[in-house]
Amino acid sequence: MHPARLITAGAAAALLLTACGDKEADTPAGSDNASGKITVAASDTDCKVERTSSDAGTVTFSITNKGSKINEFYVYAAGDRIMGEIENIAPGLSRDLIVELPAGTYETACKPGMIGKGIRGAFQVAGSAAPLTEDAKLAQAAKDYQRYVKSQTGALIEQTTAFVTAVKAGDVAKAKSLFPIARTYWERIEPVAESFGDLDPKIDARDGDLEPGQQWTGFHKIEKDLWVTKDISKDGPVADQLLKDVQTIVTKAESVTFSPVELANGAKGLLDEVATGKITGEEDRYSHTDLWDFAANIEGSQGAIQALRPALEERDPALVKTLDANFAKVEASLAKHRAGDGWKLHNQLTQADLKELSDNINALAEPISRVAALVAAKK
Repeated sequence: MHPARLITAGAAAALLLTACGDKEADTPAGSDNASGKITVAASDTDCKVERTSSDAGTVTFSITNKGSKINEFYVYAAGDRIMGEIENIAPGLSRDLIVELPAGTYETACKPGMIGKGIRGAFQVAGSAAPLTEDAKLAQAAKDYQRYVKSQTGALIEQTTAFVTAVKAGDVAKAKSLFPIARTYWERIEPVAESFGDLDPKIDARDGDLEPGQQWTGFHKIEKDLWVTKDISKDGPVADQLLKDVQTIVTKAESVTFSPVELANGAKGLLDEVATGKITGEEDRYSHTDLWDFAANIEGSQGAIQALRPALEERDPALVKTLDANFAKVEASLAKHRAGDGWKLHNQLTQADLKELSDNINALAEPISRVAALVAAKK
């Protein structure tokens, strides 16, 4: 989802990242893939996709990282619209990505080191297939999730406008108080925002994410000026650009219908966001307001799963009970760190606190990793 980031929590971060691995989706390199999967051999310099074409419908890519760097895999439609992605594939591991693709021209991409445009190749989809939304419950899930997204984008515009206004007025105290609130609505729907090409890095990049020559804009540029440089007098143009980019995301998000598989992948992706950025304190490294983002990612993941709930209850009621129980454990462990209407700062948590949160996220990630395949399966 994000380009490469600097890990700032030292050895503890490495321990937590390991603990948050996807137990079911990660398998040793060289494992056999089930029939029908398209294998992808990703390395530091290459992205070898077994086949460059497929029939329309749900397509499963099985990506093995044979390089020395953490890798990512993407499927892009026209305009760099992300149809599906898998992040944080560690060297020597394999992960599967399920996407729903109608007929058309796409691109696949591996991103060694999680930076840049990636090593891309053409991918063609032909023919026709009944969409997953022919299932009435999955069609309703897509509609329900679209309503959820609209509820969040409205609040995102409102709170970002308030934050930008405070920044431009030079009101540091107010801008600091509004920063994590505006980001809450962003983080709940981040998989939606990330599906629209370069807008996500413009809004959410850290200085360590930038490619040579890229201008730093967005939330985290202002965050650093609020908490570190303590000077926002020149941030008016950055604030204006942030609001413009958020408005563009909102407009695009409200005009797109998402596949049920995208909901499932997004729910898992939000947990990955917690595991790679919030647990370690890397996400909001200047303000230490990571727990606001953490909570928002969990709520966004739950929003996607709740939209899919009627279909999941029909297909695997035991899985639904497991998801409910594990979401409740995460919420309970997070609730211990409430501070008034918000959350404690990340640097106020002990390693034991972080370990408990990490363990519960790990327990939730495993059953959520099963949802995409369940949704994609024909009844």
